[in-house]
Amino acid sequence: MFKFASDTTKDEKIAELRKQEEEEFQQIMAQKHQLPYINLSATTIDISAVGLIKEETARTANIGLFNLEGKKLQVVVYTPTQKETQEVITELTERGYTIEVFLASHASLEKIWERYQEISGATKSEVGVVDVSEENLDALIERFKTIEDVVTSLKETFVNKDARYISRVFNIILAGSIGIHASDIHIEPAEDVIHIRYRVDGVLHEVGTLPHSSYRLFNSRLKLMSGLKLNVGTESQDGRFTIKIAGLNIEIRVSVIPSAYGEGVVMRILNPLSLNVTLEDLGMSSQLLTIMEREIAKPHGMILNTGPTGSGKTTTLYAFLKKIFSPEIKMMTIEDPIEYHMQGVSQTQVESEKGYTFLEGLRSAMRQDPDVIMIGEIRDGETAKVAINAALTGHMVFSTLHTNTAAGAIPRLIDIGVTPKIIGSSLTVALAQRLARKLCTECKKEDTPNEREKKIIDEVAVLIKEKNGTTVQTEHIWRSVGCSACNNTGFKGRVGIFEAVLMTPEIEALLDTIPSEREISEVAKKQGILNMREDGIEKIMNGITSFDEVERVVDLARA
Repeated sequence: MFKFASDTTKDEKIAELRKQEEEEFQQIMAQKHQLPYINLSATTIDISAVGLIKEETARTANIGLFNLEGKKLQVVVYTPTQKETQEVITELTERGYTIEVFLASHASLEKIWERYQEISGATKSEVGVVDVSEENLDALIERFKTIEDVVTSLKETFVNKDARYISRVFNIILAGSIGIHASDIHIEPAEDVIHIRYRVDGVLHEVGTLPHSSYRLFNSRLKLMSGLKLNVGTESQDGRFTIKIAGLNIEIRVSVIPSAYGEGVVMRILNPLSLNVTLEDLGMSSQLLTIMEREIAKPHGMILNTGPTGSGKTTTLYAFLKKIFSPEIKMMTIEDPIEYHMQGVSQTQVESEKGYTFLEGLRSAMRQDPDVIMIGEIRDGETAKVAINAALTGHMVFSTLHTNTAAGAIPRLIDIGVTPKIIGSSLTVALAQRLARKLCTECKKEDTPNEREKKIIDEVAVLIKEKNGTTVQTEHIWRSVGCSACNNTGFKGRVGIFEAVLMTPEIEALLDTIPSEREISEVAKKQGILNMREDGIEKIMNGITSFDEVERVVDLARA
């Protein structure tokens, strides 16, 4: 039976009259129960309040939570005398919330309940652990072996939109990043769309886009899970949540920052399996590995690891700790933040807003009688002085410093106020490192170096021979190709490129003159340790990585 336009208009008018009648009825009931009446049709719903109870509970109890300020919670109910309604209010009160109850219509309740679509598929516990239940993440991760798998799955989800597709998108993005071993997820708003990119082996790859309309829902859900303020969009925020997969707790660190076209997000994935990297896995040459095993086993001293953000410094320090770990010695770390939890090691996290800085953490750690101390980063002169004092008084200290080269660590310490004379007595080794992608063993191809490459390789090969007597072949290099095993990038995994400067009597003699980085490098050449340029070329000639990849992170033209 067909309806004419006049019939449709009539039905709409009847529906509108019924809504109006219900609103008027609820106003009368509000007076009867001595409760304030509210109509939420023009009210903004606070999703952080909505998520405090499950959707099933809210619908059964005819209750909706719509505003949260601190511990003050505003809720609407349909029938205040309903048993289930009273039970929910009692439970919320026991959880420490001050409840303000309003009476409202079903239309107002439905407006609140609709917001559950934005947070469906996950529940957030008090400790920030998220159990994703809508789809089995374990099964999803098994599906994602390549970036193309993620791209295809996201496209299919956008084509087959349903009421819960935001949850599906969220799960695919998370599961895909873990499945292909990405270290970060970057969500970047542009004028027309939102770009989603993974960082794999240090390089970004785009996996899909989101329309702005969907991103608002996605962003709300992410903020809710991360414990961030949903109503703040003009300030940077940092949060975290943890997902449980196959018995492992994988922590996701979330950074949100305002931009011209919306809030940009970076999610750092901290997989505890990444901590399985040993000192032997880092990629140090046999010569440097022997030196470092000797130096970290000493009872006291300081080892500094230098390099830019993302060069693997902290992973190397963790490898040091794992190598010398023993129940007979006490190890402590001061980190910002704690990236991975190590059993048997006392780890503490910097909280600058509460006055607990690296300096305060180090001072506190010294009172705990540790044998080994790891400081996440030396940022100022005071922290450096306390760290050096610790090294001078029988402790082994590991830390990082932001300089470009190993030789640059000494001028940097002097620059932040450390007395040159005591550097020689405390610092034992200054390291520097970069990370280069390893060639995929399945598809790399042998090639002949071009004229420019050959010139650099021949020059460096002579220096390697002079330093440690090693002869490297100079006729062949290997180039990246790309296959299904490496996401068609030609690379799989990463390897460290290192250099080191030992505190020898010759280096110590320079300290009184406040030496430059170049002066220290010249004297350090006699130690026979390869610099990053030479170490990189050696790895190229051994087929571990490519010329272009090493040149991306190290200046090979530098003499």
